[in-house]
Parts: sequence; structure tokens; C-alpha cells
Amino acid sequence: MNTVNLKQLAKELNLSVSTVSRALRDSWEISTPTKQRVFDLAKKMNFQPNPYASSLRKHRSRTIAVVIPEVANNFFALAIKGIETIAREKGYHVLIYLTNEDCGEEVSVAANLQSGRVDGVILSLSEQTRDVRHLLELQQRNVPLVFFDRVCDSIEAPKVVTNDYESGFVATEHLIKAGCRRIAHLTISMDLSISHKRMKGYTDGLLRYDLPFDEEMVIHCEDDEESIYRKIRALLSSEKRPDGIFASVEKLAVQVYHVCRELGLDIPKDVKVLGFSNLVTASLLNPALTTISQPAYEMGKEAATILFRRLEKKYIVVPDDRVILPARLEVRSSTI
Repeated sequence: MNTVNLKQLAKELNLSVSTVSRALRDSWEISTPTKQRVFDLAKKMNFQPNPYASSLRKHRSRTIAVVIPEVANNFFALAIKGIETIAREKGYHVLIYLTNEDCGEEVSVAANLQSGRVDGVILSLSEQTRDVRHLLELQQRNVPLVFFDRVCDSIEAPKVVTNDYESGFVATEHLIKAGCRRIAHLTISMDLSISHKRMKGYTDGLLRYDLPFDEEMVIHCEDDEESIYRKIRALLSSEKRPDGIFASVEKLAVQVYHVCRELGLDIPKDVKVLGFSNLVTASLLNPALTTISQPAYEMGKEAATILFRRLEKKYIVVPDDRVILPARLEVRSSTI
């Protein structure tokens, strides 16, 4: 049986090869009637595309990179799963790069990815990242870039985030309604947009319920694990010990549990604890942890979908398009 190729389809349809190729990829540049003509004839002639040859012609690696700051956070594990779901559907491989919250590592990874090793990048910033020239250089090399969760507002690129401000407000409001009057906020780098938004939700929550803002109740946990532990221990050992804690990231909520156990503090009797977390074991902790759970898997899928739209040029991707997916409050024993 003779194999039908693009040239034969184009000749039969009296169209250019490039038009037929774009139509078969469902490109937004080709009209619906033309696409239908191409699809119908391709089916009739039993046309079978050759993805390997297509990859060679376009110099595609059929690989995308996912750059994340840490793996201990269950959020990123779920996001990667969502990304890989879409990548597999598209016949792509996924390379995972870990920066360990180190901007230097992020710069090194970005430089490595400029070589054409991957067709596109999905990235979440490290907490140390302030200068983003390495990411601008990546864009200048025409490497499509999509941010998720920890995004850079100064770079025009699609972004997939959750409703951090509203979630911060809801978390604070929940602790207040649970009876807390001295609520501590544990946060990471204030250079990250998620930290600003969650912090703003926290302060506006206090304001809404006429509770005073106390700078001593805001603990910046940007250092190593040992330093974070000491800061949380000092907070919970102080005379002004909070009766509620809102941890902005998963690892900080877990540290609070460790410190409370060592100090003999009862959760939730002595201190109520709430954290941003996607831990599957949150309900199994003693007591079960109340969480703001982000749609991590869905965020990964959405980020990958946007990246592949750019790679396939199916739709016009707005440079600074922002998709916001809502998080949800999961009330458990740590705040009841």
C-alpha cells in the first residue's frame, strides 16, 4: 500500500503544503471550512502523519522542561503530575529541574535551556529570585515560557495562579471565627507575588474584624530548615504566644506541629493551626490539619495546555494572559 503524504493531500485539495500541515494541527490560522476539507480527505486517503519526521523538520526536541523550587512540597508533585498528563497526550517528554530555592541554580538551568534542548518551559520561581534577566534571555531565544504559582509580574508571559489574596483572607477569617485573637502569619520571601497576596489577605482579614496588626506576629521564614525551626520555636515560647497560626506554605505548617509537640502545646486548645497545603496526609496528622488546598493538579494541566497552544499555534496566546484557579478551605481538627 502506498503511503499518502502531505504533498499528495495538498495537490488533491489545491492548497499549499504548509496550509494542509497547519490545518491538520488544528491551527487558529486556518478557517474551519478549510480544516474540514483537509480532515475529510485525510481520512478518505488514510493519511498517517509521521511525528518523527515532523519533529526533525521543525527542529523539535518533543521535550518540555518544568523548573520548580522544591520537591518536599506536595503542591509541586501534584502540579508535575498534571503537566505530565498533558505532555503524554501530546507525545512529549518532561524534564524536571530543581532549583532548591537557589536563584543561582535557576540562572544555571535557564542558561542550559537556551540551547534548544527543550521546546518550552513551565516555571515556578525560587524564593531568592529578584533579578529575572536570565528568564528574559530565555524568551529572547524564542523559548516559550509559562509561569505557575510563583510568577514574575514584570515579565510578559502566561501565568497560572490561584486566588492567593482571597485565600489569605479566608484563612485569617476562619481563625478569627474559631476564637483566635493573636494570629501569627508565617511567610516566605516577600519578593514572591504569592507572599504579597497572602500577606495582604491576612492583614485585611485582621482589619475587617477590628484586630490590631502586630509586626512581631509576622515571621519571615526565608532561611534554612534549622533557622525556620528556631524562629517558630521562639514565637511559640514567647510571652506573646499566638493563639492561631496561618502558615503560608506547607513546610511551615509541618514545622509548627514539630515545635508544638516538643513544647507540649496542644493543637488546637493552646494554638490553632492552618496552612496552605496539598498534603495527602493532612487529614491523618494528629490533629488533622485545616488547610487551604490549591488545585495543584489542575494548575499543572492548565500551564501545560497553554504551553502546547503556543507550541502548536492553535490559538492566539495573549502574552500576559493570567488564569486564576480557586483554592478551597478544608476545615479539620487543628482549628476546631
